[in-house]
Amino acid sequence: MSFKGLRPIMYAGREVWPLIEGGKGVSATNHMSSGAWAAAGGIGTVSAVNADSYDAEGRIIPQIYDQLTRTERHDQLIRYAIDGAVEQVRRAYDVAGGKGAININVLWEMGGAQQVLEGVLERTKGLVAGVTCGAGMPYKLSEIAARYNVNYLPIISSARAFRALWKRAYHKVHELMGAVVYEDPWLAGGHNGLSNAEDPLKPEDPFPRVKAVRDTMRAEGISDDVPIIMAGGVWYLREWEHWIGNPELGQIAFQYGTRPLLTEESPIPQGWKDRLRTLDEGDVLLHRFSPTGFYSSAVRNPFLRSLEARSARQIPYSRVQAGEHTVQLDAGVKGKNFWVAPQDLTHAREWVAQGYTEALKTPDDTVVFVTPAERAVIREDQAACMGCLSHCGFSSWKDHDDYTTGRLADPRSFCIQKTLQDIAHGGDTEQNLMFAGHAAFRFKQDPFYSNNFTPTVKQLVDRILTGD
Repeated sequence: MSFKGLRPIMYAGREVWPLIEGGKGVSATNHMSSGAWAAAGGIGTVSAVNADSYDAEGRIIPQIYDQLTRTERHDQLIRYAIDGAVEQVRRAYDVAGGKGAININVLWEMGGAQQVLEGVLERTKGLVAGVTCGAGMPYKLSEIAARYNVNYLPIISSARAFRALWKRAYHKVHELMGAVVYEDPWLAGGHNGLSNAEDPLKPEDPFPRVKAVRDTMRAEGISDDVPIIMAGGVWYLREWEHWIGNPELGQIAFQYGTRPLLTEESPIPQGWKDRLRTLDEGDVLLHRFSPTGFYSSAVRNPFLRSLEARSARQIPYSRVQAGEHTVQLDAGVKGKNFWVAPQDLTHAREWVAQGYTEALKTPDDTVVFVTPAERAVIREDQAACMGCLSHCGFSSWKDHDDYTTGRLADPRSFCIQKTLQDIAHGGDTEQNLMFAGHAAFRFKQDPFYSNNFTPTVKQLVDRILTGD
């Protein structure tokens, strides 16, 4: 029994429900959750972003980086990433028991993305149905998919982004494009593709944006049978009834990223699950503190609030007296080559008096004021960089050529690998980045979760299929 109009689709040669588990790294989806989602008849998604490996006793192997150089630590990270994802895929495939399908998810902007993806697919032949990939413009995704004969599902946030990918590369491997994931930048959790032409404070209706994607696909001769997967803000299917079977949109499927976090099989720690039940509307913040440079959405906890406050304690400066910069900064810095506006000098002195005595330069000719303890953590984390991104604003790492972005490391950001590993393995939910979609407040409102009920993945999928 399913919600009216919702019918199974053909994917990778098998019939599945048009319900996709969103892949969430680091380690927020793993073999237990994705295998169970596939076993329930949907498409489960293993996160291949630095996934966990296990020792002979089944304990998670800590990812420790004690090599001396960034490039050596980066090589270690790639080995961890491949080994972990392979282990997760194999286990997920076993849990699925031949039902549904198993995808893997990678971020194109993660360090060594192509090497990781190829390494995983090489060792999981016949197990992976498809690859979802976003956080960047993954032009090479179709080429890699063709080599391993798997479906590819690009994650985009606009018709313009899809058209660019199609024109440059995807038209050459059109037969393996299993679906297009439209990830709504104002609704989805984690990183998204909000562009400079769009206003983060002015959400747009997803329907015309998805219709624009379909119109672009049709103009390129792509069949309406190739699904567009709506990702972001999906909770009750009954709220999307006008999308299902709508000839304007063609085949539609739905991705769930936030709801599967609160299931028995979800690998996130209990403290994280408990915190999800407390969220109110507006508690998830669309922000740009990520070292990727992309916008992303996460719970506005003390960790994010501290980053907001740090950026608020920021003033522009110049190396010479010019324009409004008529006075020399004498607080938080050494030397006399910091010229600032008079009102900013006043702010700086106030911040220093409050204990924010260290002024750190940013790549944008500003300084931010932090405490000595904050400065120590920032510098320690920057020095310990293991190259988890292709380009990192926080540490100025780049995963190719001369291994540097050429820009000053940015103290307004943070080490994303450190915080995501920490929260996924029991760290403080208030002092770490806690990704979530903007509908997460509904855990508190949805009667399905009343009396502290935590469903299994099968119970959740069955519930979704009723329209709720």
